[in-house]
Amino acid sequence: MMTNPTGRLTQGQFSFLPDLTDAEIGLQIDYGLGKGYAWSVEYTDDPHPRNTYWEMYGLPMFDLKDAAGVMQELNNCRAAFPNHYIRLMAFDSTRGVESIAMSFIVNRPAQEPGFMLERQEVQGRSVRYTTRGYAANRPEGERY
Repeated sequence: MMTNPTGRLTQGQFSFLPDLTDAEIGLQIDYGLGKGYAWSVEYTDDPHPRNTYWEMYGLPMFDLKDAAGVMQELNNCRAAFPNHYIRLMAFDSTRGVESIAMSFIVNRPAQEPGFMLERQEVQGRSVRYTTRGYAANRPEGERY
């Protein structure tokens, strides 16, 4: 059985590591830019594992060649949504499709309430399980 000893949301790269510093984030952005990736900033207050489509902050940065521009957009998003999950995503368009090459969380709420596993007994001996975030009980915008 796999467990998450930190109790933190684990999506994308670097999930089990301590939070990256801005300098380390800048190095990852530079790495992606060196590979020709385009960066985007996304945020959400509902980080359910099946919620893969977060809100996009601004447009994807296809034309940027310097990490400072991505960091500026990230810091603007942090200022606008300080208590949301924020992630950076790098798109690789070399094959003619926009596929995600890198994705990692760069901002988290101060307290992460986590998820619960709900068990539901259905027909016969069948059992269904579903995952629900504890924060989802509150309305959008008031979750963190």
